[in-house]
Amino acid sequence: MINRRLIRNFDFYLLLATIALCAAGTFTLYSATHGMEGLPDPLYFVKRQLLFIGVGAALMLLVCFIDYVNFKNWTAYLYVANLILLVLVLVIGEVEKGAMRRIPIGFFDLQPSEIAKVVIIITLACLLAEKEGKLPYFQDLLPALGATALPMVLIFLQPDLGTSLIYLAILLGMLYVAGVQGRHLGLLIGSGLAAAPLFWFFLLEEYQKNRLLAFINPEMDPTGKGWQLLQSIIGIGSGGLLGKGPFNSTQVRLGFLPDHYTDMIFAVFGEEMGYVGAVALLLLYLFLIYRILWIATQAKDQFGALLCCGVAVMFFFQVLVNIGMTISVMPVTGIPLPFMSYGNNALLVNLTSIGLVLNVAMRRHKLQF
Repeated sequence: MINRRLIRNFDFYLLLATIALCAAGTFTLYSATHGMEGLPDPLYFVKRQLLFIGVGAALMLLVCFIDYVNFKNWTAYLYVANLILLVLVLVIGEVEKGAMRRIPIGFFDLQPSEIAKVVIIITLACLLAEKEGKLPYFQDLLPALGATALPMVLIFLQPDLGTSLIYLAILLGMLYVAGVQGRHLGLLIGSGLAAAPLFWFFLLEEYQKNRLLAFINPEMDPTGKGWQLLQSIIGIGSGGLLGKGPFNSTQVRLGFLPDHYTDMIFAVFGEEMGYVGAVALLLLYLFLIYRILWIATQAKDQFGALLCCGVAVMFFFQVLVNIGMTISVMPVTGIPLPFMSYGNNALLVNLTSIGLVLNVAMRRHKLQF
């Protein structure tokens, strides 16, 4: 039997915000792919999105009803299993657009770099909770830094710069919440900036450099490197105050905007729903993140609080970068917009992460028997 207090503590506000984002994402996906040429079924993407929303919802509920303390006990197994999957990608992964990121499994392509997001949140929460907010020396950070660096390197080798940056954001956010001293965080950030030239000259692929150059000046090559970014800006700008309405995106209908149903779906939403719709979507994301952080403040232990903060940072960074890159305030990095972009792995991980937060909310009070 499920304890009644768990049900009373269930955060329906967070659930409703998640449902609203999934609904908005599915409708925008339908609008973005409606009438697309070359599809075996006009509703191909929508049907798959709905299928994986259903699977993700099942995973979310499953995670809800497993006491999150168990994830702390399973951290080592989850971490090692994920590392094995990341290595397998480099060995047997399927190459797509010059990157090796997925392992084909029947009708589903497994993307371990997405799974690693929630695994690294659990791992860091476990490592930092053990310190109980006592991190006076830089060497206290080494276990967390090492645990994050290893999957980051494996993912960077695929190569997948955007996802690697998400882990870095999660690490810095969780270190801050765990009570790391400002000078140590400054040292980490400064070290990263100092290493930027090394990354540029020796580690970044040519297409990654082109994306950064296009971000700085998209008009330097308007029909090549800067095409996607310029078309995104044109689409959002042409939406005006109230937008052109569903199914009326010129950028989609005329085939001007690449990746319009994945990384650039906000450009479609902005063109069709306008400034008012875009602001409403941003407010919905802010409410989602607010509820997650509120639950973090109510958690019964530091492990639960850190789990919630890690999920909040993950969503915040992805929303910031994805929307930022569509309006040319962030480089194009291929980071999807949570619950909006088409992407089965990302959707499953996002819903599982919400389940983890709901789990913490349900157990925010110690149960008395």
